[in-house]
Amino acid sequence: MKILNFGSLNMDYVYQVEHFVQPGETLSALSQAVNCGGKGLNQSIALAKAGAEVYHAGCIGAGGERLARELAENGVDISCLSTVEGIQGNAMIQVDRSGENCILLFGGSNRDITPEMVKQVMDKFEPGDYLVLQNEVSCLPEMVAEAKAQGMKVVLNPSPFEESLLQLDFDAIAWLLVNEVEAEQISGQKNPDAAWQLLHRRYPALCMVVTLGKEGAVCYTPERKVEQKAYPSSVVDTTAAGDTFTGYFLTTLTEGMEIGECMMRAAKAASISVSRAGAAVSIPGRQEVEEALKSV
Repeated sequence: MKILNFGSLNMDYVYQVEHFVQPGETLSALSQAVNCGGKGLNQSIALAKAGAEVYHAGCIGAGGERLARELAENGVDISCLSTVEGIQGNAMIQVDRSGENCILLFGGSNRDITPEMVKQVMDKFEPGDYLVLQNEVSCLPEMVAEAKAQGMKVVLNPSPFEESLLQLDFDAIAWLLVNEVEAEQISGQKNPDAAWQLLHRRYPALCMVVTLGKEGAVCYTPERKVEQKAYPSSVVDTTAAGDTFTGYFLTTLTEGMEIGECMMRAAKAASISVSRAGAAVSIPGRQEVEEALKSV
């Protein structure tokens, strides 16, 4: 079983700050680093480090050559990448003293994906394979439609949320992976249980995971609800925590693990990730996660 991540690729400009910049304020950064990132790249690397057979599709723009190398060096198949002339997608990330972050995103080459590219890439995959999507690239409706036609299982991480996402064919989506803010944005319900109940009525086959930060995470399927606590960690940088959780949850899910086991490994991997600076570089390998779980 293969996983195709048709996702974003960003150069991340990360600034350590005392506090997030306020309106009208000029603030001196404590430090600056340039890293490989983008929710797509982070999730592909998390999937690969967790042990999945993952293919990344997307666009490498001017200044983004390092991104392809980063994927390949971490075990991701890059045969589905395309090169375009536009500027590489990028992000400006502020990380405060507590490890929380705020992000300003520029789509760049991530918005250069075309319907023709979607068709060409997805013809290489088969029924039962997984398609992982985030909302940092163009042509999401075409991707969902093509996956549905080919019998692929669609996993959507609707981040950053936009109203246009509500026009997607949610009947074609197998898994929705959201944080509590995104769960409310999609459903209009502040409480995750209420959000699930509304979405389940509309889309009976849908499954959903809601990450809750320090409160852990909760998984909903038509058959059951599984809650997972957050593991204690010394927080340095939360940038890739959700992407790490996604990669480990999906990898273990495709391996046939029981949902509770998937949630446990995803939560432990995320707790390790937040204890380190950076995005992709903070994601732990599978052996490290399994060893850490022995002391739980």
